Amino acid sequence: MKIVILDGHGLNPGDLSWEGFNKLGELKIYDRTPNDKIIERIGDAEYIITNKTPITAETMDKTKVKYIGVLATGYNVIDIEAAKERGIVVTNVPAYSTASVAQMVFGHILEICQQVGLHDSAVKAGEWENSADFCFWKKPLIELDGKVMGIIGYGRIGQAVSKVAQAFGMKVIAYSPRRKSELEDKNMRYVELEELLQASDIISLHCPLFESTKNIINKETIAKMKKSAIIINTSRGPLINEQDLAEALNSGRIYAAGVDVVSVEPIRADNPLLKAKNIYITPHIAWAPREARVRLMNIAVENLKNFLEGKPTNVVSK
Repeated sequence: MKIVILDGHGLNPGDLSWEGFNKLGELKIYDRTPNDKIIERIGDAEYIITNKTPITAETMDKTKVKYIGVLATGYNVIDIEAAKERGIVVTNVPAYSTASVAQMVFGHILEICQQVGLHDSAVKAGEWENSADFCFWKKPLIELDGKVMGIIGYGRIGQAVSKVAQAFGMKVIAYSPRRKSELEDKNMRYVELEELLQASDIISLHCPLFESTKNIINKETIAKMKKSAIIINTSRGPLINEQDLAEALNSGRIYAAGVDVVSVEPIRADNPLLKAKNIYITPHIAWAPREARVRLMNIAVENLKNFLEGKPTNVVSK
């Protein structure tokens, strides 16, 4: 039984083990696979593991693939309809990075509010030792207690972010098409999008990318926000119209933003956010703490093992 991992470097740059997959069959691992090499590298393997390498209907027709395991929660790199038509099982890995993503949300928030990096650099450049006062700050510092956190999308990650926000003394309002009344209490309530945009001090995006949510942050929705608002995106890049956000930041229409995702990844040199004021950009690493990647690896192995035993789990090609 042959298993091919098409782009393993993202999950495992060398600090994890592929032993779980190795125990299930003859394993071939590629760090990365260019699109023109996909069919060649799959060869006669029936079990394929991919992260961001796309698997199209043509690839399915030119190979013997029976199973595609995605090393991620999102699976838009796979032609799911084609897989269904051909009886190919596709699995994903849900809920492995909930805690890590919530942590990254507050990594961005705390950097914006406390400016730790800026002040660390200033101290090491000699500004404190040469200061006439016992302290100084180079940008405004913001206290979170009492602020309103608006969460767009209130699934597992949105709820995890809510718990952290409440621990900081924040009030939480959430917008979600699916509401669970049992999650509401004195510190969290559901609202319509209009109210969330107007009332939030910080807005964090945690909704899936659909046509209805694409560019949900745009010139019109930004115009409804407080000028002091902070936008955080650790979900999907296209949720934000990046040109509109850049213009709002540069004009002072909103205060700041922190993003871990952009519309095209890796980021392109012409992305307007690169030259925007008061924005913090990380390279899609909210999911990447080692603990989260270990969970991802274990679930991905279990998905293939369960498929081979005739009891597939986390199937997205039903």
